[in-house]
Amino acid sequence: MRRGRPPISEGGTLGAALLEREREALASGALRPIATEESVVEDAGVRFIVRTVSSLAEKDQEPPRRAPPGASLDRGAEQKRNPFLPPDPALTVGEISPTHVAVLNRYPVVEHHLLVVTKRFIPQEEALDHDDFAAVATCLGEIDGLAFYNAGREAGASQPHKHLQLVPLPLGAGPWVVPMEVLFDSWAAAGPALRLLRLPLSHAFALLDPLLFEDRERAADRMLELYDAAMDAIGVVEEGAANDEPKRTAPYNLLVTRRWMLAVPRSRERFDSISVNALGFAGSLFVRDAAEMQRLREARPMRVLKEVAA
Repeated sequence: MRRGRPPISEGGTLGAALLEREREALASGALRPIATEESVVEDAGVRFIVRTVSSLAEKDQEPPRRAPPGASLDRGAEQKRNPFLPPDPALTVGEISPTHVAVLNRYPVVEHHLLVVTKRFIPQEEALDHDDFAAVATCLGEIDGLAFYNAGREAGASQPHKHLQLVPLPLGAGPWVVPMEVLFDSWAAAGPALRLLRLPLSHAFALLDPLLFEDRERAADRMLELYDAAMDAIGVVEEGAANDEPKRTAPYNLLVTRRWMLAVPRSRERFDSISVNALGFAGSLFVRDAAEMQRLREARPMRVLKEVAA
């Protein structure tokens, strides 16, 4: 963040600051988008968006740049240190809240991919709290997007420092803003959380009122309440944590828009060689080459998701 610039949370300028930083980072070479080819694979009524690294991009690609969309930065040599302490100034959009900063994903697969990072080190496996949801509420209040969280390596996280992520909507050119929303037409109560009747894997679902995001604190309170219920419903909160210690969780993915929240427990990060993170449960998958695309078509996307969910 430039010296003298007020926090972006104060002026409602997140969208404009993101675009300005993107332009500067592209010009300097700090931002290195990954070129992909987009396909649609239909399964279980969902038109899954599948992005494949293009042949030209694959030829020039360094291994660290081949992480799936939603993986933060890379797994290369620069990750021997924490890339978020401090984040690269060339990629830093600005302060979202007293506890969080907005940073561009260095190797984005989708445009305007934002990382919502805690200013101090907190483990990625630690449960989300009010500060996290206040930062998410600020972002969603300005950008109609999909916020998501990869809780642990088995859930697709590539960094141990706590960070959420945000991509703008729609996710693709299909009829649904989020492809998986085609299955969101029927649900049943499962205690305080809901269960989608047409989503054939373990999960917890909740509805949100978009008007909540006119008040960041109110939105954060409601999201935290629904999140706690979802974590109990999918059984990922670790037992035995002392009352004065932060809660830790087993691996899971969380997805949040202005309209709904979805949580999915995870058992593993990959199906064969295909990596899956939270975006998979939105209906957006990434493969590295034609062989992985063929494997995905053969296995079917919904089966892939069922296999990596707990």
